[in-house]
Amino acid sequence: MKKIVSILLLGIATFTFAFSSPALAADAANGAEIFKANCAQCHLGGGNLVNRAKTLKKEALVKYDMYSAEKIIAQVTKGQGAMPAFGNKLKPDQIENVAAYVLQQADNGWEK
Repeated sequence: MKKIVSILLLGIATFTFAFSSPALAADAANGAEIFKANCAQCHLGGGNLVNRAKTLKKEALVKYDMYSAEKIIAQVTKGQGAMPAFGNKLKPDQIENVAAYVLQQADNGWEK
């Protein structure tokens, strides 16, 4: 009986894992499109037209304790200072995708 229960649980776990997406499985390619449409006006090439010190370059993200998906998601969702909130304009998965794109670009030096 224990063996049957174990097999059933293993099967359920395998099925669940195989057909569900991880919580933070963001799509950076989709994030690029969303970034271009909503963020590039102020952050073209990872810059910052409003506050030149607070760019999206890796060094600045680290310096200002923003080098994490969670922090970028919070910033984009709620806004802060001169940056508007996008939580009512973009869906949570879109914001996750933007965060993945920003981190990917920061790691790559914002090269195309």
